[in-house]
Amino acid sequence: MIRYQSLLNFTFLLFFTVHLWAKPIVVCESCKVKSISEGIERAIDFDTLIVKKGTYKEYNIIINKPLTLIGEGYPKIDGEDKGEIIRIVSDNVTVDGFFIINVGTSYTTDYAAIRVVKSENFLIQNIVLEKLFFGIYLEKSNHGKVYHNKIIGDAKDEYNSGNGIQLWYSHHVEVSKNIIQGARDGIYLEFSDDIEIHDNKSTDNLRYGLHFMFSDDDVYTNNVFENNGAGVAVMFSKRIVMKGNTFRKNWGTAAFGMLLKEINDAEIIENTFEENTVGIHIEGSNRITYKGNNFIKNGWGIKVLGACYTNRFSGNNFLYNSFDISYDSKLNDNVFDGNYWSDYTGYDLDNNGIGDVPYRPVKLFSYIVNKTPEAIVLLRSLFMDIIDFSEKVSPVFTPDNLLDINPLMTQVQ
Repeated sequence: MIRYQSLLNFTFLLFFTVHLWAKPIVVCESCKVKSISEGIERAIDFDTLIVKKGTYKEYNIIINKPLTLIGEGYPKIDGEDKGEIIRIVSDNVTVDGFFIINVGTSYTTDYAAIRVVKSENFLIQNIVLEKLFFGIYLEKSNHGKVYHNKIIGDAKDEYNSGNGIQLWYSHHVEVSKNIIQGARDGIYLEFSDDIEIHDNKSTDNLRYGLHFMFSDDDVYTNNVFENNGAGVAVMFSKRIVMKGNTFRKNWGTAAFGMLLKEINDAEIIENTFEENTVGIHIEGSNRITYKGNNFIKNGWGIKVLGACYTNRFSGNNFLYNSFDISYDSKLNDNVFDGNYWSDYTGYDLDNNGIGDVPYRPVKLFSYIVNKTPEAIVLLRSLFMDIIDFSEKVSPVFTPDNLLDINPLMTQVQ
């Protein structure tokens, strides 16, 4: 038994030593291995493929074993519009440093530049994608990282375009430091929990900069979502943290910085909503903390529709919005307390930093515009000032109990 164990240990050590000193497989036009697919076929588990600079006209590359693929000088993989380009179906795969173009377009199949299927411990980094359908698509894959990629699409219509980064039934994934633009949705998640999305820039996308549904316990920090068709849509999810993000210049008749629909037990903290048609559009969302956010030069800072309960708005800055708050339901048990309002004209006789007169953030003109959108042409007219003043003196149409009883005299820093 002792001799058998010694032999087993020696065999393992020999295998490990041989593998440790194995040379990487080099792929290039003048090499013995001329294509990436051939290199993968020749490789054994945990080998490294070094792909030299050049153009490789390949598609449907299947990575079905643990491998590391490294591109030197950003070699170009040209799919020639024939279909999917790389499909990963193994655990422990790294793809690093490629320029991938010309993903095939289909009305029945979601072709992607890189698709990861039922895999664990993957790393997709330093990839440049252009002329894509879907960019990076994670399908039932967990414990991976999508890092420092640049995804540039040319989406014109929703029906024939895909998303930049998509996660479907994937968990414990980090998506960070990516640049996504010109896709249908920049980043899309569905049924994906425990995801960290941070330091990405998602701009100029056809529909949403970020769109997720049925995805719980996710954290989104320090991302920029700018000039997207309709902003960011957050739906049917629980225990979400949105912190330190920027939502900017999302303009349009149905656009917003962020839409919250059926979101519960979340934190919206220290974000900036600047120059959007609506900063945050809220519907059917409960037990959310809104704290330390900046609402700057939006059409509406916040629009609250029905079925919203136990939300708290405190320590936020409302700066130079056309309307700070639009509220189309009962106050319920939602609280506005200790915010800074640039339109506040009260006084602070005891110099404690809190206004002595409560602030009413809902204006009558906002109520009128909600009922008759054409009335917006009267914005900033004398008529608007008169009716807002009359409603402030004697509230009739706006919620008389929607007050910030502790309005701040200076901005929250």
